Amino acid sequence: MPPRNEVGAKIAALARAGDLELIPLKSVQEQLPLIPMETTVAVTCSVKFGIERTVDYAELLGNAGHRVRAHLAARQVPDRASLAELVERLQGIGVKQLHVIGGDADEPAGKYASSMDLIEDLSTMDHGFTLSVACYPEGHPKISDEVLFEALKQKQPYAGFMINQLCFDAGTLVSWLSSMRAAGITLPLRIGLAPPINPAKLVDLSLRIGVGSSVRYLSKQHGLLGSLLRGKFYKPEKLLAQIGEALLSPEMNVDGLHIFSFNQVRATVEWQQKVGGPSS
Repeated sequence: MPPRNEVGAKIAALARAGDLELIPLKSVQEQLPLIPMETTVAVTCSVKFGIERTVDYAELLGNAGHRVRAHLAARQVPDRASLAELVERLQGIGVKQLHVIGGDADEPAGKYASSMDLIEDLSTMDHGFTLSVACYPEGHPKISDEVLFEALKQKQPYAGFMINQLCFDAGTLVSWLSSMRAAGITLPLRIGLAPPINPAKLVDLSLRIGVGSSVRYLSKQHGLLGSLLRGKFYKPEKLLAQIGEALLSPEMNVDGLHIFSFNQVRATVEWQQKVGGPSS
């Protein structure tokens, strides 16, 4: 078993290099100078704000010199021609990464009912993006675990890595990842992590902003609800420490963090600097 100081060093490296996710709201613009230039910034895509807002903020961040990962919700794209136009626009503003999700729209805008539907068309285009896909250690409120697994297996050949939906229980995350590896899912994992803010505020923000978390979904977040009931302040580094040696395992293949900032940019960046130390 590797000594614990190796786990600590890994946690520091992950925190230092973690990607930061933003929701494209006007209120976040004044916080953008707080984000280190070496940090990759992901821009969400939701039913509430639409794809245009995602592209606008991707351009804003790209023009400021950031590496950008644009989220693309398949159910908001009407057809192949619209997809090709989006690809051209994102290429034109320097985006190199796409996070392809199904999206929360009740009805698809056109032919793409799932992320895989869109990825199949995208794979026939000369797009040049590194793709990432979502995964769900604690399940999805509308999709069975069996369907989620089959979808992830289909998307694996097209993706560079996967990002898990928020999970506040280290045991659940490690158990799920172990089962995925045993079942042949080899995609590198970027652990989806919330910043160090009050759990009640996390729930409020996720529901108010509308970024993919319903009350039914949040009811499955056992670690988060336990913290709420005990009145505890959530600490991301504690969750990572509980994951422990799995962070070092080549078989588990954890290669980064994706920090769901909920637009709490200062708290997120300060946590990265505190736990990870200054970047080189």
